[in-house]
Amino acid sequence: MKSKILVTGGTGYIGSHTVVELQNAGFEVVIVDDLSNSEAEVVDNIEKISGIRPIFECFNLVDREKTFEFFKKHNDLKAIIHFAANKAVGESVEKPLMYYQNNLISLMNMIEAMRTYGVENLVFSSSCTVYGQPDKLPVTEATPRKDAESPYGNTKRISEDIIKDSVAAYQGINAIALRYFNPIGAHPTAIIGELPRGVPANLVPFITQTAAGLRQELKVFGDDYNTPDGSCIRDYINVVDLAKAHVVAIDRLLERKYESRYEFFNIGTGNGVSVLEIIKTFIDVTGVEFNYKIVDRRAGDVEQIYADTAKANNVLGWKAEKTLAETLQSAWDWEKKVRGIE
Repeated sequence: MKSKILVTGGTGYIGSHTVVELQNAGFEVVIVDDLSNSEAEVVDNIEKISGIRPIFECFNLVDREKTFEFFKKHNDLKAIIHFAANKAVGESVEKPLMYYQNNLISLMNMIEAMRTYGVENLVFSSSCTVYGQPDKLPVTEATPRKDAESPYGNTKRISEDIIKDSVAAYQGINAIALRYFNPIGAHPTAIIGELPRGVPANLVPFITQTAAGLRQELKVFGDDYNTPDGSCIRDYINVVDLAKAHVVAIDRLLERKYESRYEFFNIGTGNGVSVLEIIKTFIDVTGVEFNYKIVDRRAGDVEQIYADTAKANNVLGWKAEKTLAETLQSAWDWEKKVRGIE
């Protein structure tokens, strides 16, 4: 068994897929999650896929006392992957204080505990939202960060600064921030996937729920953008490919292969795909038609953004492998399983 890794938010969408990949790579995994946006049965599902049951503790890292108790108990941790955070853009606009308190205090408590108990390595779940609407595409790691479009995006930006400053100040901490583009899809077993509570805020779960008959129609926000078909363009990455990037980042930290003690990488496919192209590909791949209509633009939407992945490919040694077609099929297989559709 390799080193023991803490995955915060490990029962969530990206977290659960990452736990599976870490276990497949031989790591021992401990999950901390408060189940505010996930279900306890995800732990059972992780075990079904990997054959190994991760240790699971249920609490919120905002609770400093519980955080320190946890680190004292698990004093043999070698690294942390930090996903745990509120993540809905719209909700963050309505409840900014909730987002700043939850996302920032939890991170600071964790870094304090890392210092106290000698945990040296941190992989942080960041986001392409730190780039705002970039002036030039594709986005490289040299692209300037801009003012965030939402409090959620701002918590990612501030979290990166907290980590960078902590690494500079405290010799015992090394960190890698992974700036994701748009994760989609599900595990090929259809045992874990994206299961948002309430109305989905993301495109693909809304598509699959509409195709499954849970939603009447999908709204496409705008067809008058300066893009080939007028709809917004994003870089959609398969969640399993994304999970594997975390394993590569953990190995880089543990093997001390990093070029500086704080690094950051864009994690995407390098391909921009429009909303209307996603819809067409889904229908082509699954053969399932569903209702959608064009409506007015939505406030805060970036027109187009996609990654230059050269640094992740060449320096980190990671590359996205799965096609858009197989990724959308995996999302549909997961939706069908959840809804009991044959």
